[in-house]
Amino acid sequence: MHFGAVRALDGVSLTIRPGECVGLIGHNGAGKSTAVNVINGGLTPTAGTVTYRTTGTGAASARAAGIRSVFQELSLCPNLTVEENLRIPQRDLTGPGWRRRARQRIADALDTVFPGHRLQPRMTVGDLTLAERQMVEIAIGFAEGAVPARLVILDEPTSSLDASIARQLLDHVRDFCNRGGAVIFISHMLGEVFDVATRIDVMKDGRITDSRPRNEFTQQGLIDAMGHVATAPAEARKETSAAERIGDEVLRTDEGLTARRGEIVGLSGLAGHGQAEALARFFLSRSKGRRHARHPEVVFVAGDRGRDGIMPLWSILRNATLTTLPALSRRGIVDREAEDRLGADWKKRIGIRTDNMNNPILSLSGGNQQKVLFARSLASTAPIVVMDDPMRGVDVGTKREAYEMIRAEAAKGRTFLWYSTETEEVCQCDRVFVFRNGRISAELTGDEIDEQHILAASFEMKEPAE
Repeated sequence: MHFGAVRALDGVSLTIRPGECVGLIGHNGAGKSTAVNVINGGLTPTAGTVTYRTTGTGAASARAAGIRSVFQELSLCPNLTVEENLRIPQRDLTGPGWRRRARQRIADALDTVFPGHRLQPRMTVGDLTLAERQMVEIAIGFAEGAVPARLVILDEPTSSLDASIARQLLDHVRDFCNRGGAVIFISHMLGEVFDVATRIDVMKDGRITDSRPRNEFTQQGLIDAMGHVATAPAEARKETSAAERIGDEVLRTDEGLTARRGEIVGLSGLAGHGQAEALARFFLSRSKGRRHARHPEVVFVAGDRGRDGIMPLWSILRNATLTTLPALSRRGIVDREAEDRLGADWKKRIGIRTDNMNNPILSLSGGNQQKVLFARSLASTAPIVVMDDPMRGVDVGTKREAYEMIRAEAAKGRTFLWYSTETEEVCQCDRVFVFRNGRISAELTGDEIDEQHILAASFEMKEPAE
């Protein structure tokens, strides 16, 4: 598959059989999303063929073969209801009574995949949280239809889901495959891949470089098979203890959220319990007025990059330098050379996979778009960084480098408010506030910051520590 001079897929050969769950693994930009878009008929390959159970090629043949896709970049229409969104891929929902049938199908799918959910078919998608929208899109992928689902492609399906909801999905994937369905499971959360995959295919630079049954891989062996993304050499850093770098209190919110200079504060708990809203309120309260543009007090790394992050008509460079443009300007004129140097520096530091920073932002994979948003905030001089699940869809190698950068910036006195649905990320923090029903249910420090304590506080209210 070529896009101009870029070869996105280079001789990929892949077979999927009933009952299989194929884990498709690789760094951001390895070609995974391109491969599945060729399989589902969204892209016509430059060379080669895709063969389904039925005859023909393209998206119509893929639908007739029972191929469904759940995209990393959620494709729901925000102005439509949940049931109306189901009608878009299910072309048989027409005529009198289609709403009733759509309502029943999506309700059954949500109940099956996510028992205990609080979603209603008549809810407008734009009013849902990111996690709820991801749940709806997954349910649409598995919903009953005129043609039953035979192969469901899940591209980073748990990136916005908390651990308990993700577990429900993984249980359903295993059950679906045990009943003869097939799944392509793309995820940077390697533990989930080992949980559900029967076979793991590793992609690198548009090729499948390794393909083996799951039990023939170890987690470290899989990381080694993926290879490493070349980045600039890490700076030599002197590790500082939390006590050495944490200073005076720099923020306090009405919810009881506090943070000190140089502290990494985590927000955790079940998704949709007020964490993102608390971050948004704080960010908006500290980012008003003309002074904020040139000397920002706080910057924001969006988790929902499509809605809150990227400027889709702009280049990679302009997206990356957006918050620093006032500092790069003199009398309203941007210093283009300084902007280019800043973009090139962050391209190397965070491993943005592009040959030209002036390419459109949408030419990047979803994970690389997220890296641009990360670079945009860290390149600023703001002393406080608010992060709303910033590692969504980012590969394991980049995550580790990002953790190092966050610790290095904290050592320089920067404060981080970090909401994440991944326990591994929350455990990188100095202090963690667990949210339940829009309130802080517990404040964890030191050895208390682990999965057991976080889950306990997610279901039981406790008084935060004084």
